[in-house]
Amino acid sequence: MKNILTAFLLAFSALLIAQPKPVTWSTSVEKTGDNQAWLIISATIEDGWHLYSQDIPEGGPIPTSFAFTPSADYSKKGKVVEGNPHEEYDPNFEMVLKYYGEKAVFKQKININSTSDFTIVGELEFMVCNDEMCLPPEYVDIAFKVKGATSVPEDTPKEASTTKEPNTPIAVANAAPANPVSWSTSVEQSADETWLVIKATIEEGWHLYSQHVPEEFPNPTRFAFTPSDKYQLSGETQESESIEEYEELSEMTLSFFKNEAIFRQKIDVLSTEDFKVLGELEFMTCDNSMCFPPEYVDISFDVKGVSEAASAANAANTSAGGGTEAKSLWRIFILGFLGGLAALFMPCIFPMIPLTVSFFTKQSKTKAEGIRKATIYGASIIVIYVLLGMMVSLVFGADALNKLSTNPWFNIAFFVLFVVFALSFFGAFEITLPSSWVNKADEASNKGGLAGIFFMAFTLSLVSFSCTGPIIGTLLVDAASKGEFFGPAIGMFAFALALALPFTLFAAFPGWLNSMPKSGGWLNNVKVVLGFLELAFAFKFLSTADMVLQAHYLEREMFFAIWVGIDFLLVLYLLGVYLTPNDSKVERIGVSRLAFAIVFTVFGFYLLPGIWGAPVKLVSGFPPPEHYAESKGGSFAKGGGGHGAAINTVTDASFGDHCPFDLSCFNDFDEGMAYAKKVGKPVLVDFTGWGCVNCRKMEEQVWSDPRVLSRLRENVVLISLYVDERTKLPESEQRVSEKTGRKIKNVGNKWSEFQEVNFGAVAQPYYIILGHDDMKPLHESAAYDPDIDKFIDWLDRGKAAFEASK
Repeated sequence: MKNILTAFLLAFSALLIAQPKPVTWSTSVEKTGDNQAWLIISATIEDGWHLYSQDIPEGGPIPTSFAFTPSADYSKKGKVVEGNPHEEYDPNFEMVLKYYGEKAVFKQKININSTSDFTIVGELEFMVCNDEMCLPPEYVDIAFKVKGATSVPEDTPKEASTTKEPNTPIAVANAAPANPVSWSTSVEQSADETWLVIKATIEEGWHLYSQHVPEEFPNPTRFAFTPSDKYQLSGETQESESIEEYEELSEMTLSFFKNEAIFRQKIDVLSTEDFKVLGELEFMTCDNSMCFPPEYVDISFDVKGVSEAASAANAANTSAGGGTEAKSLWRIFILGFLGGLAALFMPCIFPMIPLTVSFFTKQSKTKAEGIRKATIYGASIIVIYVLLGMMVSLVFGADALNKLSTNPWFNIAFFVLFVVFALSFFGAFEITLPSSWVNKADEASNKGGLAGIFFMAFTLSLVSFSCTGPIIGTLLVDAASKGEFFGPAIGMFAFALALALPFTLFAAFPGWLNSMPKSGGWLNNVKVVLGFLELAFAFKFLSTADMVLQAHYLEREMFFAIWVGIDFLLVLYLLGVYLTPNDSKVERIGVSRLAFAIVFTVFGFYLLPGIWGAPVKLVSGFPPPEHYAESKGGSFAKGGGGHGAAINTVTDASFGDHCPFDLSCFNDFDEGMAYAKKVGKPVLVDFTGWGCVNCRKMEEQVWSDPRVLSRLRENVVLISLYVDERTKLPESEQRVSEKTGRKIKNVGNKWSEFQEVNFGAVAQPYYIILGHDDMKPLHESAAYDPDIDKFIDWLDRGKAAFEASK
């Protein structure tokens, strides 16, 4: 048990600092006849790691899986086959699992349905572990270049079906000609403007769809341009005049082109040297009886550089776009410092203060030594936060830290970590560093034990990411988007400085603990009480994981029952009913101990009504929200008939499932906006999350006020978008974001990108009020602030701005 904590921390540090890449993938094609072939996917695995099979029991790790994009050029024959994996007990998951070491080969047999060469694309998902840790599941794109067959038998089965779903033109002829659309590109460049021109030439009888088609139509023409520091897109892609007619094949009115279509994208040139603009277009063509599958075409443009004066002017116009002023470095520093101070009041920062006191109490024999170690401790916090925060945000994306805070596996790991802390305080074991670290610390004792101090600071950094991630993410997006090269670094430094300064000052003067009597059991009593508090906080992380996974094992009633149980066990301990291993016998109950017992007794009875649905506002933000409860039937996750199943009387859309206080809200932006236009009300967009502590606090402390509730019901259309909702998107909606470059695979990914791209924020809660015409907020945004009157004023001003804009 002595090294359990170390194992967890080493796993987290490996993930956060330099996640290894122990598996490399390669693909090949092996033809077995003129019309058949094997698609071969090979994995090379580093020594000490193992890759899981496709065949994994329920409740185990993520199995390896494959998805191939359907095409009329081929058809799959059977399922993906694999070699003979090892099968043995896996200590990470406590079950017998199949896995591969060193190498794994997977094969998919196909029938070749085309006489032309073609490419099959797909995606694989996999997970790898070693004896100490597991890496998060990862997606990898795969591709296979297949030689066409000499001839194709008439009875060859086709991958693309000729059965048409309603409103989706997917019929494909068995022997279709080459795609009837050809593409060409050019550049129109003058002293003032530069346009990228894409021309489509369409054969007689065929038509190409516009960019602007109804949302239920899956395949409009789309363009994506590779970002570069040599140019900046200016506005949306324009198109020539299209035809709008009812199409029997899709059973809807659509905009499309015949014979020819021209698309134009304006850019601001930022380079004095000539360069290429690269991109990709997606399109779909149909005639009156059939459609080709959606096709992707690479496009490129040769653009001439401009004069230095014009480049500077374009750069100035680009940086000024959006109507916002660049923040000064001093302002970024102040905002970062205030963010660090705010983080001190987060629930996963305060529980670490007792550990800090305990560490320096044991290690410091003199006041000077304590001050020196405290200074090193504070400097370590600053270094760790600057390096880790910048690395994670720059490598994995602007909202990576925010995602960690709601990632269920990280929250489960944090739960285990806090339970380990609690057990240590109870006397089950002592938390010690690995012997190699201890030996090095002994050798460097004249330097103040730097390894131990740094390890302590690193622990704080790891366990606090769940709460500090949203603040750091918002700061980095705000600073980096303003073009200040040193903005993110200065913001992170200010944040870490504010976070470290109180810890340093507090830890620099631990002498009062050293001066306390060593004999007697009261000092151990303090540790045990802190252990109970650590245990209570641990369930907050487990609750977050439960909500994100929508498992419904730890709903509101169960959470309060656990907290009440912990509280009353603590009271019984303070009254001397039982002892822990390191306690001395209780001869009498002192006044201080009795006072604490009374306080915790009152607190326990205060929590008790929460089991039956009472608000319990003193702990708002910690338990699950009131709509995540057995009393609500668990309807929104388990398919029951809760309020979220109701159909509104204005449109055919259903109200959302995740709505606090039985409010009629939407969990889809487009549905909510359509409803708002029908009823003539402004839209209140609530960016929230299952794992967002401050979101729960706002709902339970502010939204629960009758004046706020009445305004939310009567004055606005509420759209609550959960950025950590893990429900998979339909395959037609899964994509790679053109703005952020990240894969959008689930509902949470979609709303997280929506918030960042449209409003430049990644933190929650985040509130904006919109009209019906565009994404421009009617007034300033709002965030966590428990001032009820201030929030009411914000709502009223938003409504007034909406009325004035009519």
